[in-house]
Amino acid sequence: MKSLGVIPARFASTRFPGKPLAMIQGKPMIQRVYEQAQKTTFLSEIYVATDDERIEKAVLGFGGKVKMTSTAHQSGTDRCAEVLECMEKEGKLFDIVVNIQGDEPSINPGQIDIVIESFEDPSVDISTLAKKIESLEELFNSNVIKVIKNQLNNAIYFSRHPIPYQQNIDKAKWLEGFDYFKHIGIYAFRSGILKSITNLNRSSLEISESLEQLRWIENGYAIRIEETIFESIAVDTPEDLSKFSNIS
Repeated sequence: MKSLGVIPARFASTRFPGKPLAMIQGKPMIQRVYEQAQKTTFLSEIYVATDDERIEKAVLGFGGKVKMTSTAHQSGTDRCAEVLECMEKEGKLFDIVVNIQGDEPSINPGQIDIVIESFEDPSVDISTLAKKIESLEELFNSNVIKVIKNQLNNAIYFSRHPIPYQQNIDKAKWLEGFDYFKHIGIYAFRSGILKSITNLNRSSLEISESLEQLRWIENGYAIRIEETIFESIAVDTPEDLSKFSNIS
């Protein structure tokens, strides 16, 4: 299988404008993400997808590949689809497209490999990751997205609320009574599926939770959940940069 890695990056972040260009130990964050992605086993090519010339200049400056995309996109998934379309027009075809989060400078390359490897199962159309929740703080943090899956390891639902609700059990003991998982926001798609889901209208569940993957589930697409032991730390605010003070 030939796999394309895409790192969506936009300059206009509400909580952290210019986030992809934030410096971490002498390198812009987008370079950190790009270099981690280069360590993967299965990606054939890697591109940053952006609508900002400042980000384009930075990527070209460290020798990376970049595609300029529309300013009208609502999500990184849409940017990935545009990059795929552009590559196909250039005669470059890919079986799998991986959406790599541009705000996780220490992403473990093995996480990218895991989602790609899941496509060895021909029934898989979309793949993502989840990690077991270890603390009550994470469990009840609405910024930590929770996911539950069925016996086929396909997602049943994603939520900002802990799911399931454990009736008649003190919330302080919820982690003792059930294994909760948080969603790690990396996605891989078969190319045809990526094209299809970007043409879907926003759904009621998606609007309610502000989670685009619920649109796919509502429209009957299965999302394979692969478990990872690697932690994923995202940069949401300038204060979060301090978490990476020891990054090499």
